[in-house]
Amino acid sequence: VCIMEKQVLESSEERTFQYQDSLPSLPVPPLEESLSKYLDAVKPFLNQEEYQRTEDIVKKFENGIGKELHQKLLERAKTRRNWLEDWWLNVAYLDLRIATQIHCNMGGPGPFIEHCWPAKEGTQIERASINLWHILKFWDLLRAEKVAIERSRDDVLDMNQFRMLFCTCKIPGVTRDSIASYFKTETEGECPSHLIVLCRGRVFAFDTIHEGNMVTPPEIFRQLTYIQKRCHSEPDGPGLAALTSNERTKWAELREYLINLDPKNLTLLEKIQRSLFVVCLDDSSPHATPEDYTEVTRLGLTGDPTVRWGDKSYNSIFFSNGTCSAFCDHSPFDAMALITMLAYAEKKILENEGKWKGSDKVRDIPWPEELVFTVDQKIISEIGRTKELYYEKVSDLQLVNYAFTSFGKALIRKKKLHPDTFVQLALQLAYYKCHGRPGCCYETAMTRRFYHGRTETVRSCTMEAVEWCKSMLDPSSSTYERLQLMHKAFAKHNKMRKDCENGKGFDRHLLGLLLIAQEQGLPVPELYVDNAFTASGGGGNFVLSTSLTGYTRLTGSALPMVQHGYGFFYSIRDDRILVACSSWKSCPETDAEVLCRTAFQCFQDMLQLTVAAQL
Repeated sequence: VCIMEKQVLESSEERTFQYQDSLPSLPVPPLEESLSKYLDAVKPFLNQEEYQRTEDIVKKFENGIGKELHQKLLERAKTRRNWLEDWWLNVAYLDLRIATQIHCNMGGPGPFIEHCWPAKEGTQIERASINLWHILKFWDLLRAEKVAIERSRDDVLDMNQFRMLFCTCKIPGVTRDSIASYFKTETEGECPSHLIVLCRGRVFAFDTIHEGNMVTPPEIFRQLTYIQKRCHSEPDGPGLAALTSNERTKWAELREYLINLDPKNLTLLEKIQRSLFVVCLDDSSPHATPEDYTEVTRLGLTGDPTVRWGDKSYNSIFFSNGTCSAFCDHSPFDAMALITMLAYAEKKILENEGKWKGSDKVRDIPWPEELVFTVDQKIISEIGRTKELYYEKVSDLQLVNYAFTSFGKALIRKKKLHPDTFVQLALQLAYYKCHGRPGCCYETAMTRRFYHGRTETVRSCTMEAVEWCKSMLDPSSSTYERLQLMHKAFAKHNKMRKDCENGKGFDRHLLGLLLIAQEQGLPVPELYVDNAFTASGGGGNFVLSTSLTGYTRLTGSALPMVQHGYGFFYSIRDDRILVACSSWKSCPETDAEVLCRTAFQCFQDMLQLTVAAQL
């Protein structure tokens, strides 16, 4: 009977992708709802006269061309489970011609310095071997569809992004990039199983499956040691990986040139594209403490370009002092899929106190092979030029990653406040204090309740938030008034987030209407060229680009969306809030350090407000 029960349990376990086909399609919200939300969102940035003008433009749009475009969008949505998916991929990522490795990639530090792995020279390869093994186990679970399905309350969430963590790479195109993904589950068939290792400008590969079994940490250790010894005793390689940090069209042309130089180069590029992911052995030793991850985060995002493959969906970076970082192309997935995988690995590493407790036996597996590209003088000088441009650009980055340690989620929840909204409103207040005006803000909401859903924009800078900020800076305002206004701002933000998660946001809808107009060769509707559209953040003009990276020890970051803006990414733990804040030094108005410190002060001010109210 026991055996029978066990079998029933095992066969009734959910498979990772089993609900993909029953997820609801992404809805198109009613036009008037979206437009009324849009009008509400532009208010903080306009005076009475400007608002009147925008209101007229919106009404005209709603009763005219907007109505037609909306009908055409509904037609499109009838034939697709996600009307936005291809459009979003292209517009948000693949059509971009800027250096996406710098401007769009995301990354974050490993949290191991807080428990089993404090920074220590001489531990790089040993820790890498253990860390990589746990990531490989996650790949194994995913192939067997044994990764738990994620849910929000009771709703099943789309799991498609998890497929993109492995064997996925962006390929540069002259006008538009593409994504190649070679991942397959066990039922779907063969899946590539080799890793790429970048070290001192050279590229190596080794298989993680030997005679049907996964390599163990001691075996990975042997492979990485072999690579490192060779790299440290022989001349540096050309550093071809740096080319991925170019502007996209330039990289596409150089890639074509490489392939024409020698067809073998294409085979090697495809080997990198197909690989599980890329392991980066980096010679730097970033300083890191549990309260200050700045250097490890900065080097993770903008370190040595010859040991990062910027187009790969996952680069696992190991620094010389045993600290580590993740670095990812953002186009195939959003941060939460990555965080789920990394949180799994961290949990397993913790359970084993950062050690390998299995067998030390090392099988006679083939040594890693080096991928030696055929290069000429042109490629060598292009690599040099690319590195110069890269370092010039990233030296302009100001980034801090600090922990606010006075309190965290536990205390905020005790005050019956939503922790994410708490941080968003503190940021609004901090920006107002630093700049004397409201800051248009993009917060990521996830729409994974829907088939292949990704994100929607929560526009955190509401009239309610601005009224509250003003009261906080007005000495004649009473505690009671401030608290009332704060609760209003909280309620508004919570409703917006909920709407966005349920497919009732307006930013993606407005984008869809614009793209329909473009596809039909129609002129750009006035709504999109109105100053209010850009001033409130539309068209990728948000001054504050923000996201909650969850409630775990994992935190991540990306760079500001605009030259005069900030990136502000945060994770909220029981006892602390970690913030990664970035800006560009060349912009005289912005200062990431000041905004971050001001936000920390605002956390205290908000808590004080709730305490004062109880007295």
